[in-house]
Amino acid sequence: MPAIELRNIRNHVFSNLDMKVLDGELLVVLGPNGAGKTTLLNIIAGLVDYEGTVLFDGVPVDKVPANERQIGYLFQNLALFPHLDVASNVGYSLRVCGKRREEIEDKVDELLKLMKIEHLKYRYPKSLSGGEKQRVALARALASSPEVLLLDEPFNNLDIGMCKCLRREIRQIQREMRITTILVTHNLADAEEMSDRIVVLNGGKIRQVKSNEMLFKNAAVDNGNRSQRFQDCLHCAINCYCKRKGGDGL
Repeated sequence: MPAIELRNIRNHVFSNLDMKVLDGELLVVLGPNGAGKTTLLNIIAGLVDYEGTVLFDGVPVDKVPANERQIGYLFQNLALFPHLDVASNVGYSLRVCGKRREEIEDKVDELLKLMKIEHLKYRYPKSLSGGEKQRVALARALASSPEVLLLDEPFNNLDIGMCKCLRREIRQIQREMRITTILVTHNLADAEEMSDRIVVLNGGKIRQVKSNEMLFKNAAVDNGNRSQRFQDCLHCAINCYCKRKGGDGL
């Protein structure tokens, strides 16, 4: 999976932004609303105009169209198609790419098993819980076997009492796939539990870059969300996999 480098990035949010993402790491970009987090992801994905250079493994991708950058993108609003069932949502990008039906079915089944949502295969988004929709959207983002995964506030629309297993599952999947991942959030608890490194972004500028351990040891960031801990699975409001299994996580 590629290392990512941003050099001298400039647009309406950023002025001469430089940043590096290591090969295979999960980098959390932490900052308040309006800090430029989503714009950062959109620049890497090639979805917005910018000046400067984005490199994957040292190769500029600025002229590479968004659909050819081999990126999986989990949007904040999830953007599931309401008229398609779970299997069709997950396999959508593969159908667009002209993959064979048998290949699509095999890949969809593999991803549903990975996300522990095989039982939802023929359900529609309107009948899913928040956590289930999140798993479906992540499976769809992984369907095209991307080299880079972008996660935009992945827990923002979930109940505040969601169980911590969803964080752990995403982290475990990322480790197993060794996929270079950038997760943006305003919640310090997300960063604390999931990151290899943390970039603190505010006002379109990088304020700090720290390893997870160093950031919290030095108490470098003050965020009121830090004291907000997720409930254990037995008291979770979301009907997640581990709750149905009667356990706490994986």
